[in-house]
Amino acid sequence: MTKTVTGLFDTYSDATSAVDQLKAAGISDSDISIVSNNADGGYTDNENDVGDDAGTGAGIGAAVGGVGGLLTGLGIMAIPGVGPVVAAGWLAATAAGAVAGAVVGGAAGGLIGALTDSGVDERDAHVYAEGVRRGGTLVTAKVDEGRAAEAEAILQRSNWVDLPARRSAYEGQGWTGFDHASEPYSQAEIDAERARYAGRASSV
Repeated sequence: MTKTVTGLFDTYSDATSAVDQLKAAGISDSDISIVSNNADGGYTDNENDVGDDAGTGAGIGAAVGGVGGLLTGLGIMAIPGVGPVVAAGWLAATAAGAVAGAVVGGAAGGLIGALTDSGVDERDAHVYAEGVRRGGTLVTAKVDEGRAAEAEAILQRSNWVDLPARRSAYEGQGWTGFDHASEPYSQAEIDAERARYAGRASSV
């Protein structure tokens, strides 16, 4: 049986480190997905010829299948409530397909729908989506159930976000759940959010 293992990261470098370690453990590119906030425009689609609209799921999927591997197959898409993201892998293609199919609006569409459809608890999926909205990066892997603990340990030691603690922090600010109708975070808001949690590795 396959299980979906997911981790949220405050920095793209931590997320890519997790991806590298998952691959080193023998988990294939086709079973790994990454979705990262791109509000700063730090990644462009010039190399991969993947458009910046939400309907590029097929392009993302094709790019990921290239010889260069997952992280060289990144493409850009827009997720309602999140804004521009760089994404690659099965989860990204699923989310992009949902967005393009105009089924966004609640748990059935977009990033949350892609997560819940793969077995992620809906309450957790809302925190993951909000984390990406606030500048984070999501790494998801499909693994055999017997390897789930190993994959989770890889994500955790790559400095993943403590999900219950982050949910509590969000709720302490009045947050109740991810809202696709919300305005995406500005770069200034993302910078402030990242600064808020910058020292968490040594304090949590």
